[in-house]
Amino acid sequence: MKKKRATAKKKGPAKAPKKLAAKPKKKAAGKAPKKATAKAPKKAARKALKKGPAKKAVVKLGAAKPPATEKSVVKFDPLQRYLSEISQYSLLTREQERELGAKVKDHQDPDAAYVLITSNLRLVVKIALEYQRVWMQNLLDLIQEGNIGLMQAVRKFDPYKNVKFSYYASFWIKAYILKFIMDNWRLVKIGTTQGQRKLFFKLKKEKQKLIEQGFDPKPKMLSERLGVSEREIIDMDQRLDGWDVSLDAPLKDDSDTERMEFMDTDEASIEDQVAKKEMESLLHEKIHEFRAEMTPRELEIFDQRIFSDSPVTLQEIGDRYSISRERVRQIEKNIIKKMREFFKKGLPDFASYTEDIAPD
Repeated sequence: MKKKRATAKKKGPAKAPKKLAAKPKKKAAGKAPKKATAKAPKKAARKALKKGPAKKAVVKLGAAKPPATEKSVVKFDPLQRYLSEISQYSLLTREQERELGAKVKDHQDPDAAYVLITSNLRLVVKIALEYQRVWMQNLLDLIQEGNIGLMQAVRKFDPYKNVKFSYYASFWIKAYILKFIMDNWRLVKIGTTQGQRKLFFKLKKEKQKLIEQGFDPKPKMLSERLGVSEREIIDMDQRLDGWDVSLDAPLKDDSDTERMEFMDTDEASIEDQVAKKEMESLLHEKIHEFRAEMTPRELEIFDQRIFSDSPVTLQEIGDRYSISRERVRQIEKNIIKKMREFFKKGLPDFASYTEDIAPD
């Protein structure tokens, strides 16, 4: 027994150098554990997508990616970043769609709705790319509107009607993208009715098709083929060919003249309206002064004949004052002549307002 213990003590110190020698190997192989930890979140994300909500997977995947540094050679592209993020979500099978759709419809489960939405984000990008040629601007705008349509599709989806969710959602995504394009195509909306929306996307295609067939695309032929009126064809054609122009913008860069100044209008300008109002107030004031200079008989003829909406006859006034109709007419004419002379003296610009009035 004593010999065995002694040998064990002797062997113990002899193995220690081997452990010390193994430490440099661990430093050399230090990169292997990092690869293993990087793969771990991806496996967890796949399991989470299969089992249920993918919220936890998103957090883990985000932590695995190192933040972008200022020394990056490649310019930051938000579209590429978005595409790389949505590619992490796996697609669902038909059975999974049915199961998640039932949870959303029957129990309003937000986690099930989240999985349905995230697993179909790539479908939105695919549809948005089809309309990029029409929009010709930021693709992310179309993707954003398509995502809203996708969320609406999740709310309205009925899993018991045996319809694939991606097929059903594509109609909602297209509808929201098309509405966004039409609302933002011009400063002024060009498609407010169902017929105008139809023309917005089909008019140019139909015109091109008729030209290729050897026909002249007249409004009458286009209206028959598209099922709308000729007036709508002409209006939409003018809207698509022209661009919005601001009426307050100057005609040229070095000019202060606005386009609005060359537009015809039936209404009087603001300056004319103000001048007319001032003249009317002055006339009322002068009429009040002129009335003070007339006799009672002249004042009655002035009120009953000249300034009355329903003037009395000359005979009625003549019977009242026991004079002839001709005398009443002469007094009335004399009052008008005096009034003209009075206004000319009191109003310097009175002649300009009576140029079109023929003298009695």
